[in-house]
Amino acid sequence: MSERTLEIFEVVEIFESINGEGPRAGELSAFVRMKGCNLDCSYCDTAWAKEKDAEATYMTTEEILEEIAPFGVKNVTLTGGEPMDRKGILALIMALVEKGYQVEVETNGSIDLKEYALLADIVLFTIDYKLPGSGMEEKMLLPNFLCFGEKNVIKFVVSDRADLERAYELCENELKESRCQFYLSPVFGRIRPEEIVEFMKEKKWVRARLQLQLHKFIWEPDKRGV
Repeated sequence: MSERTLEIFEVVEIFESINGEGPRAGELSAFVRMKGCNLDCSYCDTAWAKEKDAEATYMTTEEILEEIAPFGVKNVTLTGGEPMDRKGILALIMALVEKGYQVEVETNGSIDLKEYALLADIVLFTIDYKLPGSGMEEKMLLPNFLCFGEKNVIKFVVSDRADLERAYELCENELKESRCQFYLSPVFGRIRPEEIVEFMKEKKWVRARLQLQLHKFIWEPDKRGV
């Protein structure tokens, strides 16, 4: 039996939809959502997926590949929960790449990602920096945000003006040498997008990009499987 068949992942859902955010926003993708997360953000919109009693299916890499194949899409998004806090995740990523998929990984900045930086040219990493409004900023590992290239994204999920100020401070100082793209994503219902635009104009923050979560405007904000 190969090593790959021994990898077991707790998957709470697999579905086809559009990417709601990131560089591939608006494109169809197969989503693989893992169970569990090591953080507890105040605004988490998938908190159900990290609950201990969340319903999940135990799946091998091969079973995941079989599940997404009928969708006929080129993009695959690994999300959660927290997908990078999983034994065997590298093998799953490489299996997807070998099948010709364009892989995006949505991850938070608290998991050491250094060893995955070598994949930055073939895998898109969207790394969340948890700002003060999340209650999780102390968990962030700054080296994570400095070891990826320009194809990858640092996403700041913004709750209020204080979060905007902190994100700007980071980009002007600790993360100034990062080659990643900087995205600003408002917490739905907590801050108006126009407030972010006004802040960007005020600071002449030309490197940052505002992006709204498309799926929350197309469907109900708490709808699953989209």
